[in-house]
Amino acid sequence: MERPLTRHIVTGSPPLNLKDYRKSGGYEGTIRVLKEMSPADVTSLVKASNLLGRGGAGFPTGVKWSLVPMDAGSPKPKYLVCNADEMEPGTFKDRYLLEGNPHQLIDGMIISAYAIQAEKAYIFLRWAYKKAEAGLRKALEEAYASGFLGKNILGSGFTLDISIHVSAGRYICGEETALLNSLEGKRAIPRSKPPFPAISGLFGKPTVVNNVETLCWISHLVVNGAEWFKGLSLTGTGGTKLYGVSGKVKNPGIWELPLGTTVHELIEEHAGGMSDGYRFRGALPGGASTDFLVEEHLDVKMDFSTVAAAGSRLGTGTMIILDDKTCPVAFLHNIEKFFALESCGWCTPCREGLPWVEKILDSIERGTGKMEYLDVLKFQTRYMGPGNTFCAHAPGAAEPLQSGLKYFKDDFVKHIHDKKCPWR
Repeated sequence: MERPLTRHIVTGSPPLNLKDYRKSGGYEGTIRVLKEMSPADVTSLVKASNLLGRGGAGFPTGVKWSLVPMDAGSPKPKYLVCNADEMEPGTFKDRYLLEGNPHQLIDGMIISAYAIQAEKAYIFLRWAYKKAEAGLRKALEEAYASGFLGKNILGSGFTLDISIHVSAGRYICGEETALLNSLEGKRAIPRSKPPFPAISGLFGKPTVVNNVETLCWISHLVVNGAEWFKGLSLTGTGGTKLYGVSGKVKNPGIWELPLGTTVHELIEEHAGGMSDGYRFRGALPGGASTDFLVEEHLDVKMDFSTVAAAGSRLGTGTMIILDDKTCPVAFLHNIEKFFALESCGWCTPCREGLPWVEKILDSIERGTGKMEYLDVLKFQTRYMGPGNTFCAHAPGAAEPLQSGLKYFKDDFVKHIHDKKCPWR
């Protein structure tokens, strides 16, 4: 089984330096692109591969790049931004890549910047990722010293500078326009779209924002081709995926596996099954902002379309397990409290709805809830749903709640009837 993104990552060992990364074939893609390919050639390759963004939305990467104006009179400068903020609860895949092989990200960023002719790139890094920051800064120094960054890279005439921007740490920066506002030194709130960042992004110039895992794929695509990428998955989508599992399992962690690996295989074969004395009740398949999958979904393939057909989203591909000894109401209360705190407050359904949801769940958990509260919660999941808010923050927060009310309604009712939490 091929593991292109993680084959050189060894837990407990330092990441590859530039010399060892080059020995492993690193920067070969960059060299090939700068010597043999036009920007349009690179974008066409990525489009042909059908690489879907690994940050959660699953938007086709090549299509996003193709939206950047490339004619002679197009606005300049153009920008590439790597979203390395990774604030989704239960998600740690990008941290693994950043700490384990920072040159792989830089390699991919050079090629991506060349494809859109961006001469300036930023890594928007989560403030808490101190180890990743140190490794990235060292790798950037090596890349500059070896001529892979800076002016006239490898004599190609292409110039690129990459800077690290350490973020203040807000979940809303997962929304790309809020990230751009933060990068400009403004309040991290989403912008009205259109115009989209590819047309008017950072400082009003054409900008592409991609996730760490997405950008790490680019050099491998150049070296191995689109058909190779498609052949890595178990479905027609293509590629591998970094899957994670956390919760009451015997071996929580992260693994690079073919896209389309089933929920059952992830839990039983890679996470070692449920911990002794615990039974599986459900899982949020792609971080906290996704709908529950339950026992009937164990054979669901973890790819974008199949998980969607099951009523959830692949999201980040990092699964949070709910077991039979954890109260579903308390589980959801903890999640919604996080989302309420992280709301940027820009639109009413999110600003007012999420704190209201959190207070209702707290009341039910403490045994002071009423049956009509369930109808209020259902109303809120619709009120905060897609099309009613400025960005996807509140709709994402509504997903675990709406599915929790569906699959664990009896637990809510028991809290209300017994006037206490059965798990306390």
